[in-house]
Amino acid sequence: MQMDWAMGLLGGLMIGSAAALYLLGNGRIMGASGILGGLLDGSEVRLWRERGAFLAGLILVPLLLVPVLAPETHLTGNAALLIAGGVLTGIGTRLANGCTSGHGVCGISRLAPRGIAATVFYILAGGVTVLLFRHVWGLI
Repeated sequence: MQMDWAMGLLGGLMIGSAAALYLLGNGRIMGASGILGGLLDGSEVRLWRERGAFLAGLILVPLLLVPVLAPETHLTGNAALLIAGGVLTGIGTRLANGCTSGHGVCGISRLAPRGIAATVFYILAGGVTVLLFRHVWGLI
């Protein structure tokens, strides 16, 4: 029996728990793009330790878990596609004033209309992108 759903459930529980803990502990939303943006633009200099620790954990914990969990991925080997995807994701999060963790996890759980609307639109945009790039143009 496929266990992909269990890994998705576990990941969702971990992200939701982390978001709740961050909100309860700091009184702020756990939006990864906002945390990174505050570090890069210098708007929240007083919180650089907290933001840096959050981002370090976001990068290091998955790297530490790869040897333990040995996940199978379908990530492309095309570096240009990965870079373009990262740049476009960054532009999208700035245009939407947030990312999936801010809008999708925290916004929906707080029933914020802006978070719900943003999530609906980025899920639709992702679906259209996959449809075009994989099924129409055969690029991924």
